[in-house]
Amino acid sequence: MYAHGHRRRTVLVAAAALLVPFVAACGGGRAGAAADVGRASAVGATTGTARQSLTGIRWNVDSVTVDGTTHRAPVDAHVTIEDDGRTSGRYACNHVRGEAGFDGDRVRFTLDTTLVACDDEPRRTFEHALSHALGDGAPKLRVNDGRPILTADDGTTVRLGRGGGDTPLHGTEWRITSPDAAGRAHLTFDEEEGAVSGSIGCNKVNADATVRDGHITLGTPATTRMVCEDSLMEAEKRLLRLFETTLSHRVDHRNMTLTSENGTTVEAFATG
Repeated sequence: MYAHGHRRRTVLVAAAALLVPFVAACGGGRAGAAADVGRASAVGATTGTARQSLTGIRWNVDSVTVDGTTHRAPVDAHVTIEDDGRTSGRYACNHVRGEAGFDGDRVRFTLDTTLVACDDEPRRTFEHALSHALGDGAPKLRVNDGRPILTADDGTTVRLGRGGGDTPLHGTEWRITSPDAAGRAHLTFDEEEGAVSGSIGCNKVNADATVRDGHITLGTPATTRMVCEDSLMEAEKRLLRLFETTLSHRVDHRNMTLTSENGTTVEAFATG
């Protein structure tokens, strides 16, 4: 779920960090945009039109430097800006969606964010630095050796880079972000055992899992019997609807979407 209303804010370009997805495959991108970056790298560091350099490509956030301290991304922080300005991405713990506007070598973002609590200090620190870096000033874009760098008026910088391919379904811990389970729900698929196990927020779960032709068939779930707060129990009920049905699944870099035959949709990201 995304925060709206007073939680919705306008963020200025350093945005590459703020983004995060549900988005285009890592490393994929528009030929024109890639050519723009290539031409920029040929002359070393340069400034130019942000729209041409940033749109149509999934950019990983490599680091954020604030007051001389560099915070490296501990997880899959990234941003993708479509040609029409639609933007999606991820901080350290939370995903964002919204729009980007361009003015020469500057970018302005209007974004909604999820409200997942970071469960460890490195992620909290990075997300805090990134959210502040994107909240003030009017950063400018320059490209150095093919790598976009966003620099705010106060000197804060956000460095971007291209990433690798999609994360494998099997053997990865997929942390569930929607439905919201306070960041506690996660699933791991075991190819050799033909099974899935993990947590549905409050209780542990395991079941048979058959993966074939882009679909996953889940068997009857076996769970523990703990009782937790109402919000967790409600999220568990929604997640249990995934079982005893066949799901379609899509992996986009480090993000995964599961959709059941009954319309239940779950979004998750790869941890570690």
